[in-house]
Amino acid sequence: MSTIYTGGCQCGAVRFRVTGTLKDSSICHCRMCQKAFGAYYAPLVSARGAKLEWTRGTPKKFRSSNFVSRGFCDHCGTPLTYEAPDGIAVAAGAFDDPSLLPPTIQFGTEGKIDFVDHLAELPGHRTEDDAQAAPFVLEIVSYQHPDHDTDGVWPKENEG
Repeated sequence: MSTIYTGGCQCGAVRFRVTGTLKDSSICHCRMCQKAFGAYYAPLVSARGAKLEWTRGTPKKFRSSNFVSRGFCDHCGTPLTYEAPDGIAVAAGAFDDPSLLPPTIQFGTEGKIDFVDHLAELPGHRTEDDAQAAPFVLEIVSYQHPDHDTDGVWPKENEG
């Protein structure tokens, strides 16, 4: 029996299913991935050897180099794929349960920002700890798609 992983963008307009074994999970520090994800690095999971299906919508593509296209939701902007001649990788954070896919290797380390190795040393606070300085945090209602497949039309209209 094959393992099934699901995921999608934050608004729910694009959803996917990966069937099979996912064993190549990585983070890439190259400048192109930093820009594509708007982050210090890009967490990616190779779908090589597994079956990737789009179950709702399809990503829009941006050709970021002569070899690579990057898929994203054209409704909410969520980065979804890295597509190269050797296969497709899916953004790790787009999976419904990214904790199942811990990274095992780093790429593009020439672009690694020095402080990334020290992020775990920073003080940490739970969201509710910020309530005194920013009381609205206790009243936040997420309009993001839930972390599971849903029926119906997405994205739903925001209530606020």
